[in-house]
Amino acid sequence: MEIAVVLLFVAAIFIIQSIKVVPQQNAWVVERLGKYHGTLTPGLNFLVPFVDRLAYKHSLKEIPLDVPSQVCITKDNTQLTVDGILYFQVTDAMRASYGSSNYIVAITQLAQTTLRSVVGRMELDRTFEERAVINTSVVEALDEAALNWGVKVLRYEIKDLTPPPAILHSMQAQITAEREKRALIAASEGRRQEQINIATGEREAAIARSEGEKQAEINKAQGEASAITAVADATSDAIRKIAAAIQQPGGDQAVQLKVAEKAVEAYAQLAQKNNTMIVPGNMSEVSGLIGTAMALMKGTPANKG
Repeated sequence: MEIAVVLLFVAAIFIIQSIKVVPQQNAWVVERLGKYHGTLTPGLNFLVPFVDRLAYKHSLKEIPLDVPSQVCITKDNTQLTVDGILYFQVTDAMRASYGSSNYIVAITQLAQTTLRSVVGRMELDRTFEERAVINTSVVEALDEAALNWGVKVLRYEIKDLTPPPAILHSMQAQITAEREKRALIAASEGRRQEQINIATGEREAAIARSEGEKQAEINKAQGEASAITAVADATSDAIRKIAAAIQQPGGDQAVQLKVAEKAVEAYAQLAQKNNTMIVPGNMSEVSGLIGTAMALMKGTPANKG
Protein backbone atom coordinates (compact mmCIF):
# COMPACT_ATOMS: atom_id res chain seq x y z
CA MET A 1 0.00 0.00 0.00
CA GLU A 2 2.80 2.42 0.84
CA ILE A 3 4.58 1.58 -2.39
CA ALA A 4 1.40 2.36 -4.36
CA VAL A 5 1.09 5.74 -2.65
CA VAL A 6 4.72 6.54 -3.42
CA LEU A 7 4.26 5.54 -7.04
CA LEU A 8 1.10 7.62 -7.27
CA PHE A 9 2.93 10.60 -5.79
CA VAL A 10 5.82 10.20 -8.25
CA ALA A 11 3.41 9.87 -11.14
CA ALA A 12 1.65 13.09 -10.08
CA ILE A 13 5.00 14.88 -9.97
CA PHE A 14 5.86 13.57 -13.43
CA ILE A 15 2.53 14.77 -14.79
CA ILE A 16 2.90 18.21 -13.21
CA GLN A 17 6.42 18.52 -14.53
CA SER A 18 5.56 17.34 -18.04
CA ILE A 19 2.33 19.27 -18.71
CA LYS A 20 2.59 23.06 -19.18
CA VAL A 21 -0.22 25.40 -20.27
CA VAL A 22 1.10 28.65 -21.74
CA PRO A 23 -1.29 31.69 -21.61
CA GLN A 24 -2.10 33.74 -24.68
CA GLN A 25 0.48 36.40 -25.68
CA ASN A 26 3.22 34.62 -23.77
CA ALA A 27 6.33 32.66 -24.77
CA TRP A 28 8.25 30.33 -22.45
CA VAL A 29 11.81 29.28 -23.17
CA VAL A 30 12.70 25.64 -22.45
CA GLU A 31 16.23 24.39 -21.72
CA ARG A 32 17.15 20.71 -21.96
CA LEU A 33 20.11 19.75 -19.82
CA GLY A 34 21.14 23.42 -19.60
CA LYS A 35 20.93 24.10 -23.33
CA TYR A 36 18.26 25.97 -25.26
CA HIS A 37 15.74 23.47 -26.54
CA GLY A 38 12.72 25.41 -27.77
CA THR A 39 10.02 28.00 -27.12
CA LEU A 40 6.58 27.01 -25.87
CA THR A 41 3.68 28.68 -27.68
CA PRO A 42 0.29 29.47 -26.08
CA GLY A 43 -1.74 26.37 -25.28
CA LEU A 44 -0.97 22.85 -23.97
CA ASN A 45 2.67 21.74 -24.10
CA PHE A 46 4.60 18.68 -22.82
CA LEU A 47 8.07 18.53 -21.29
CA VAL A 48 10.39 15.71 -20.25
CA PRO A 49 10.45 15.75 -16.46
CA PHE A 50 13.81 16.38 -14.80
CA VAL A 51 15.38 16.84 -18.24
CA ASP A 52 13.56 19.94 -19.54
CA ARG A 53 13.04 23.06 -17.49
CA LEU A 54 11.38 26.43 -17.97
CA ALA A 55 14.25 28.91 -18.08
CA TYR A 56 12.50 32.16 -19.08
CA LYS A 57 8.97 33.48 -19.38
CA HIS A 58 8.26 36.44 -21.64
CA SER A 59 5.16 38.49 -22.31
CA LEU A 60 4.60 39.33 -25.97
CA LYS A 61 2.34 42.30 -25.20
CA GLU A 62 3.33 45.90 -25.82
CA ILE A 63 5.14 47.14 -22.73
CA PRO A 64 5.43 50.82 -21.68
CA LEU A 65 8.76 51.66 -20.11
CA ASP A 66 9.23 54.92 -18.23
CA VAL A 67 12.64 56.34 -19.10
CA PRO A 68 14.02 58.34 -16.13
CA SER A 69 14.32 62.07 -16.70
CA GLN A 70 17.80 63.39 -17.43
CA VAL A 71 19.56 66.68 -18.10
CA CYS A 72 20.65 67.21 -21.71
CA ILE A 73 22.86 69.98 -23.10
CA THR A 74 21.59 71.62 -26.27
CA LYS A 75 23.71 72.95 -29.11
CA ASP A 76 23.55 76.48 -27.67
CA ASN A 77 24.83 75.21 -24.27
CA THR A 78 21.50 75.28 -22.46
CA GLN A 79 20.51 72.66 -19.91
CA LEU A 80 17.25 70.90 -20.65
CA THR A 81 15.57 68.27 -18.48
CA VAL A 82 13.90 65.63 -20.67
CA ASP A 83 11.41 63.05 -19.47
CA GLY A 84 10.04 60.37 -21.81
CA ILE A 85 8.33 57.02 -22.13
CA LEU A 86 9.26 54.10 -24.37
CA TYR A 87 7.02 51.40 -25.85
CA PHE A 88 8.53 48.07 -26.87
CA GLN A 89 7.51 44.47 -27.53
CA VAL A 90 9.35 41.13 -27.29
CA THR A 91 9.40 39.55 -30.74
CA ASP A 92 11.97 36.77 -30.25
CA ALA A 93 11.84 34.96 -26.92
CA MET A 94 15.15 33.12 -27.49
CA ARG A 95 17.11 36.31 -28.21
CA ALA A 96 15.36 38.15 -25.38
CA SER A 97 16.58 35.36 -23.08
CA TYR A 98 20.18 35.03 -24.27
CA GLY A 99 20.91 38.24 -26.19
CA SER A 100 21.21 40.41 -23.09
CA SER A 101 21.35 39.78 -19.39
CA ASN A 102 18.69 42.48 -18.88
CA TYR A 103 17.22 43.93 -22.03
CA ILE A 104 15.03 46.42 -20.11
CA VAL A 105 18.06 48.08 -18.53
CA ALA A 106 19.86 47.96 -21.88
CA ILE A 107 16.95 49.68 -23.65
CA THR A 108 16.65 52.31 -20.91
CA GLN A 109 20.33 53.21 -20.98
CA LEU A 110 20.48 53.29 -24.76
CA ALA A 111 17.37 55.53 -24.89
CA GLN A 112 19.00 58.01 -22.51
CA THR A 113 22.33 58.15 -24.36
CA THR A 114 20.60 58.45 -27.75
CA LEU A 115 18.37 61.21 -26.44
CA ARG A 116 21.36 63.19 -25.16
CA SER A 117 23.03 62.82 -28.56
CA VAL A 118 19.96 63.97 -30.51
CA VAL A 119 19.24 66.95 -28.23
CA GLY A 120 22.92 67.97 -28.33
CA ARG A 121 22.62 68.57 -32.08
CA MET A 122 19.70 71.00 -31.68
CA GLU A 123 19.27 74.48 -30.34
CA LEU A 124 16.83 75.09 -27.48
CA ASP A 125 14.03 76.55 -29.62
CA ARG A 126 14.20 73.65 -32.06
CA THR A 127 13.79 71.08 -29.29
CA PHE A 128 10.31 72.45 -28.54
CA GLU A 129 9.36 72.65 -32.21
CA GLU A 130 10.72 69.27 -33.37
CA ARG A 131 9.62 66.76 -30.78
CA ALA A 132 8.56 64.40 -33.54
CA VAL A 133 12.09 64.47 -34.99
CA ILE A 134 13.58 63.63 -31.58
CA ASN A 135 11.11 60.78 -31.06
CA THR A 136 11.84 59.32 -34.50
CA SER A 137 15.61 59.54 -34.05
CA VAL A 138 15.49 57.73 -30.70
CA VAL A 139 13.23 54.97 -32.07
CA GLU A 140 15.49 54.36 -35.09
CA ALA A 141 18.62 54.10 -32.97
CA LEU A 142 17.00 51.81 -30.40
CA ASP A 143 15.29 49.59 -32.96
CA GLU A 144 18.57 48.86 -34.72
CA ALA A 145 20.33 47.86 -31.51
CA ALA A 146 17.38 46.00 -29.99
CA LEU A 147 17.24 43.45 -32.84
CA ASN A 148 19.98 41.43 -31.10
CA TRP A 149 17.94 41.46 -27.91
CA GLY A 150 14.78 40.06 -29.54
CA VAL A 151 12.93 43.31 -28.84
CA LYS A 152 11.06 45.64 -31.20
CA VAL A 153 10.97 49.31 -30.15
CA LEU A 154 7.62 50.66 -31.28
CA ARG A 155 7.77 54.33 -30.33
CA TYR A 156 9.24 56.88 -27.97
CA GLU A 157 7.33 59.86 -26.66
CA ILE A 158 8.71 62.90 -24.83
CA LYS A 159 6.51 63.64 -21.86
CA ASP A 160 8.11 66.87 -20.74
CA LEU A 161 10.86 69.31 -21.68
CA THR A 162 11.88 71.56 -18.78
CA PRO A 163 14.52 74.28 -19.22
CA PRO A 164 16.11 76.05 -16.22
CA PRO A 165 13.99 78.67 -14.34
CA ALA A 166 16.00 81.56 -15.82
CA ILE A 167 15.36 80.32 -19.34
CA LEU A 168 11.67 79.82 -18.51
CA HIS A 169 11.46 83.42 -17.27
CA SER A 170 13.13 84.71 -20.44
CA MET A 171 10.84 82.62 -22.62
CA GLN A 172 7.79 83.89 -20.74
CA ALA A 173 8.97 87.48 -21.20
CA GLN A 174 9.52 86.82 -24.90
CA ILE A 175 6.04 85.31 -25.23
CA THR A 176 4.52 88.29 -23.40
CA ALA A 177 6.34 90.73 -25.66
CA GLU A 178 5.23 88.82 -28.74
CA ARG A 179 1.62 88.86 -27.58
CA GLU A 180 1.78 92.59 -26.84
CA LYS A 181 3.27 93.12 -30.30
CA ARG A 182 0.44 91.15 -31.91
CA ALA A 183 -2.08 93.14 -29.86
CA LEU A 184 -0.59 96.46 -31.02
CA ILE A 185 -0.53 95.27 -34.62
CA ALA A 186 -4.15 94.13 -34.34
CA ALA A 187 -5.15 97.49 -32.84
CA SER A 188 -3.34 99.42 -35.60
CA GLU A 189 -4.95 97.21 -38.24
CA GLY A 190 -8.31 97.92 -36.65
CA ARG A 191 -7.71 101.68 -36.73
CA ARG A 192 -6.51 101.44 -40.32
CA GLN A 193 -9.58 99.49 -41.34
CA GLU A 194 -11.75 102.00 -39.49
CA GLN A 195 -10.20 104.91 -41.41
CA ILE A 196 -10.65 102.99 -44.67
CA ASN A 197 -14.29 102.32 -43.84
CA ILE A 198 -14.89 105.98 -42.94
CA ALA A 199 -13.22 107.20 -46.14
CA THR A 200 -15.15 104.68 -48.20
CA GLY A 201 -18.40 105.73 -46.56
CA GLU A 202 -17.70 109.42 -47.17
CA ARG A 203 -16.78 108.72 -50.78
CA GLU A 204 -19.93 106.71 -51.35
CA ALA A 205 -22.00 109.40 -49.64
CA ALA A 206 -20.43 112.10 -51.85
CA ILE A 207 -21.10 110.02 -54.93
CA ALA A 208 -24.68 109.49 -53.82
CA ARG A 209 -25.13 113.25 -53.21
CA SER A 210 -23.64 114.12 -56.57
CA GLU A 211 -25.83 111.54 -58.27
CA GLY A 212 -28.83 113.04 -56.50
CA GLU A 213 -27.88 116.58 -57.50
CA LYS A 214 -27.25 115.41 -61.05
CA GLN A 215 -30.65 113.72 -61.20
CA ALA A 216 -32.26 116.84 -59.71
CA GLU A 217 -30.65 119.05 -62.37
CA ILE A 218 -31.74 116.59 -65.05
CA ASN A 219 -35.28 116.60 -63.71
CA LYS A 220 -35.26 120.40 -63.51
CA ALA A 221 -33.92 120.72 -67.04
CA GLN A 222 -36.47 118.23 -68.29
CA GLY A 223 -39.20 120.19 -66.49
CA GLU A 224 -38.04 123.49 -67.98
CA ALA A 225 -37.80 121.89 -71.41
CA SER A 226 -41.28 120.50 -71.02
CA ALA A 227 -42.55 123.94 -69.92
CA ILE A 228 -40.87 125.66 -72.85
CA THR A 229 -42.28 123.05 -75.18
CA ALA A 230 -45.72 123.51 -73.69
CA VAL A 231 -45.48 127.32 -74.03
CA ALA A 232 -44.22 126.98 -77.60
CA ASP A 233 -47.04 124.59 -78.41
CA ALA A 234 -49.57 126.95 -76.88
CA THR A 235 -48.06 129.93 -78.72
CA SER A 236 -48.02 128.04 -82.00
CA ASP A 237 -51.64 127.05 -81.46
CA ALA A 238 -52.54 130.65 -80.72
CA ILE A 239 -50.70 131.90 -83.81
CA ARG A 240 -52.42 129.31 -85.94
CA LYS A 241 -55.79 130.35 -84.54
CA ILE A 242 -55.00 134.06 -85.12
CA ALA A 243 -53.80 133.31 -88.63
CA ALA A 244 -56.99 131.34 -89.24
CA ALA A 245 -59.06 134.20 -87.85
CA ILE A 246 -57.27 136.73 -90.08
CA GLN A 247 -58.25 134.70 -93.11
CA GLN A 248 -61.89 135.20 -92.24
CA PRO A 249 -63.88 138.19 -93.65
CA GLY A 250 -62.99 141.34 -91.71
CA GLY A 251 -59.83 139.84 -90.32
CA ASP A 252 -57.55 142.55 -91.68
CA GLN A 253 -59.67 145.31 -90.16
CA ALA A 254 -59.63 143.47 -86.80
CA VAL A 255 -55.87 143.26 -86.89
CA GLN A 256 -55.48 146.94 -87.71
CA LEU A 257 -57.91 147.84 -84.95
CA LYS A 258 -55.97 145.74 -82.44
CA VAL A 259 -52.68 147.31 -83.50
CA ALA A 260 -54.14 150.79 -83.13
CA GLU A 261 -55.46 149.99 -79.67
CA LYS A 262 -52.07 148.67 -78.57
CA ALA A 263 -50.33 151.72 -79.93
CA VAL A 264 -52.67 154.06 -78.10
CA GLU A 265 -52.21 152.11 -74.87
CA ALA A 266 -48.43 152.24 -75.27
CA TYR A 267 -48.47 156.00 -75.72
CA ALA A 268 -50.74 156.32 -72.71
CA GLN A 269 -48.34 154.31 -70.56
CA LEU A 270 -45.41 156.41 -71.68
CA ALA A 271 -47.26 159.59 -70.77
CA GLN A 272 -47.96 158.42 -67.20
CA LYS A 273 -44.39 157.56 -66.12
CA ASN A 274 -42.84 159.76 -63.42
CA ASN A 275 -45.74 162.17 -63.62
CA THR A 276 -44.20 163.54 -66.79
CA MET A 277 -46.08 164.06 -70.00
CA ILE A 278 -44.24 162.44 -72.89
CA VAL A 279 -45.36 163.61 -76.32
CA PRO A 280 -44.33 161.81 -79.50
CA GLY A 281 -42.21 163.71 -81.95
CA ASN A 282 -44.56 163.00 -84.85
CA MET A 283 -48.07 163.59 -83.67
CA SER A 284 -49.46 162.99 -87.14
CA GLU A 285 -48.69 159.27 -86.72
CA VAL A 286 -50.73 159.12 -83.53
CA SER A 287 -53.63 160.96 -85.04
CA GLY A 288 -53.45 158.70 -88.06
CA LEU A 289 -53.61 155.58 -85.87
CA ILE A 290 -56.55 156.97 -83.93
CA GLY A 291 -58.33 157.94 -87.09
CA THR A 292 -57.80 154.51 -88.56
CA ALA A 293 -59.07 152.85 -85.40
CA MET A 294 -62.20 155.04 -85.38
CA ALA A 295 -62.85 154.41 -89.02
CA LEU A 296 -62.57 150.72 -88.48
CA MET A 297 -64.91 150.85 -85.52
CA LYS A 298 -67.47 152.77 -87.54
CA GLY A 299 -67.09 150.72 -90.64
CA THR A 300 -67.45 147.39 -88.96
CA PRO A 301 -71.15 147.43 -88.39
CA ALA A 302 -71.71 148.61 -91.94
CA ASN A 303 -69.71 145.73 -93.26
CA LYS A 304 -71.65 143.35 -91.12
CA GLY A 305 -74.90 144.84 -92.41
